[in-house]
Amino acid sequence: MKVASGSLRRSVLGSDDAAEAQTVASTARSFGQNTMPLSPIRFRFLVASLLTASFLGALDHTVVSTSLATIAGELGALELMSWVVVGYTLASTVLLPILGKLGDVLGPRHVFMVSLVVFLLASLACGFAQNMTWLVTFRVIQGMSSAGLQLMSQTIVARVTTPRERPRYLAIIGAAFPAAILIGPILGGAITDYWGWSWVFWVNVPVGVIALALAYVAVPKLERGVAPRHYDVTGAVAFTVGLVFLVLGVTWAAERSGGAQALAALVVSGVALLGFFIIERRAPEPMVPLHLFANRTIAACTALSAIIGVGLFSITAYLPTYFQMAYQVSATVSGLVPIATVLGMLVSNLLTGWLASRTGRYRVFTIIGTCMGSMGLFVMAWLPIGLPLWVPMIVMGFVGIGTGSFMSLIVAVVQSAAPLSQTGSITATVNLVRQVGSTVATAIIGGTIGFGVAALLPSGLTAASLTPHAVQQATPEIQEAVAGIYGQLFVPIFIALACAYAIGIIAAVLLPQGRLTDEAETTQSEVPEPLSA
Repeated sequence: MKVASGSLRRSVLGSDDAAEAQTVASTARSFGQNTMPLSPIRFRFLVASLLTASFLGALDHTVVSTSLATIAGELGALELMSWVVVGYTLASTVLLPILGKLGDVLGPRHVFMVSLVVFLLASLACGFAQNMTWLVTFRVIQGMSSAGLQLMSQTIVARVTTPRERPRYLAIIGAAFPAAILIGPILGGAITDYWGWSWVFWVNVPVGVIALALAYVAVPKLERGVAPRHYDVTGAVAFTVGLVFLVLGVTWAAERSGGAQALAALVVSGVALLGFFIIERRAPEPMVPLHLFANRTIAACTALSAIIGVGLFSITAYLPTYFQMAYQVSATVSGLVPIATVLGMLVSNLLTGWLASRTGRYRVFTIIGTCMGSMGLFVMAWLPIGLPLWVPMIVMGFVGIGTGSFMSLIVAVVQSAAPLSQTGSITATVNLVRQVGSTVATAIIGGTIGFGVAALLPSGLTAASLTPHAVQQATPEIQEAVAGIYGQLFVPIFIALACAYAIGIIAAVLLPQGRLTDEAETTQSEVPEPLSA
């Protein structure tokens, strides 16, 4: 494995027109004065450490879900149960752009190591929490450090690989998320049943210590960037306020816990986010580099990242409920459809990462992937209720394959199209739009299902008492009515998500033609011209 040292590295991302080619073709100044070439064994240790840390951060999104009821019962705070998950997700989302900027200034190694230590300490504290308030507090800290693990893992890969090598290794790191979706709920349930819920958090510690030891040895001391003359404190505050109130607003709206309260939160969020964009456009050294979106490659890939959050991540949580109610299957069987989806995503993510590194081509995978996602979701909208479950499993597996084909690849392309001095910031932005899109779309889908079911239920049935078990014990007429309601509600949801992927097709087509190059293929050094907003 070769690491640039005191040289210029670049990714050739060619386009059909000369002006676009000059904008897209991007080389970054390597900070690598203090960077040593990594031996093969050290690089393997590095990848193992980054993958383990990323997996721990992703796993804590999913492993807690099956233990929530037990935790809430033992700590006696059912009303705060959802905040064990929401607090973690919100904190990890809010900190992304801030940590991205810190990674560029302080160096990704420092941010990664501190994040891992904080994550382990927070995991230890979560297991010892004596009430729900303290548990939520420690989960927020856990989420903040999780953002550093996820983001710095991708940033470190970008700093120690050439553009051609990057998709392969980002795909390996990116495999942590779908793997956590598959393993998390089962692992969380088993740990809770046999060891107690505290071990859901404590199990992170021994694994994390191993990752920390590997990181200490393997992560190179990458040179820091130039400290900014002006810290974008105002932008950071505006962004945090806007995002916090956005999540609160959509969460309250989905839970129907107060229309006026939700509306007020959304208004505050809108004002704060508008202020954030104004601040970032005028800031001398902004936290989020909005000027880079004049680059068509970066703009298109960021849009594709948002499509993944809106189009697939948002619906995955509701698929089991849909099949339990519409197909009258058990909870265990209903989980087969999201499992098929995630398996398709995992396999295609690794395969396309390998193919992109081998060929240097990337645009074709985004076009094929978005087409597959859109077609699959349109088919889901028109599947008749009651088909054998293997039919929707194949269709959603098709959607997963399409999504995985560009899930990690677009991160590699964006990193290669931006100056290396802003790798952390642009990587954070791509991850941020995905998480925000997923959060908002999830809340909208949840609210649509909740209101729709309550409005369409026949007299004598209430949404509060409507459980899969109750439906399966009801008369055939009621079962048919409930199945029809869920089928009716999910048709427009699947169509809307298919349309989101159709927009993604447009973004993929607008992505300039190009080829990721290996450092050995670089014949001359180029520095990208400054981009204007």
